[in-house]
Amino acid sequence: MVVGVLALQGSFNEHIAVLRRLGVKGVEIKKPEQLDNVSSLIIPGGESTTMAKLAEFHNLFPALREFVKMGKPVWGTCAGLIFLADKAVGQKQGGQELVGGLDCTVHRNFFGSQIQSFEADISVPELASKEGGPETFRGVFIRAPAILEVGPEVEVLADYPVPSNKVLYSSSTVEIQEENSTPEKKVIVAVKQGSLLGTAFHPELTADTRWHSYFLKMAREVGDGASSSSIVAVGEEDPGLNQQSKIDLPVFQ
Repeated sequence: MVVGVLALQGSFNEHIAVLRRLGVKGVEIKKPEQLDNVSSLIIPGGESTTMAKLAEFHNLFPALREFVKMGKPVWGTCAGLIFLADKAVGQKQGGQELVGGLDCTVHRNFFGSQIQSFEADISVPELASKEGGPETFRGVFIRAPAILEVGPEVEVLADYPVPSNKVLYSSSTVEIQEENSTPEKKVIVAVKQGSLLGTAFHPELTADTRWHSYFLKMAREVGDGASSSSIVAVGEEDPGLNQQSKIDLPVFQ
């Protein structure tokens, strides 16, 4: 198995290092034609606006959208999650281009600025049932997004409680808090929809490799399904014959 890792900016080297530890080759993807050589893709965390501008410069968006539409496994972490969302709010003026595919609404930088980055144990029952290990995962949130809404086909894999006094915007002179807040609510931080996986945190910045293993199994399942669907029983004609895959926190600006 060879896994592509979008290598425009952000923590792509860390993802490749984790894949190597799992015995899987990860290759950098910087040009559209390189996607033809991989069957699955990881879009890493980084600065989403910068990544989007670089993707646009290299004309990657059409190829990325086609990759998703073909049902190939794609995992987006942090900024990569924003890329995969069908809708993003809280963006910079002018917004940014998205790949789409995940039926969800993501709030960019929901958890605040760089200095408000944090780590927390999050409950991951689905991950633990598939990969073993503890029922929690140490999430590294760096200027992290959060998923506010999901469609009916989206499976929620993890959420995180948000205090009622969460600050939506803060500066040296102004602080705006959420109106009509409840004592505590939860925002979604990990989802799966078909062959797409999204996490608001950075698994590649921890020693726990379970999310990577989970994604690799997703990729293998898709690959096995594609292989089995191409088998033609003896005596049957193939209709196609006559027709033409704890480290120091980086600073994301």
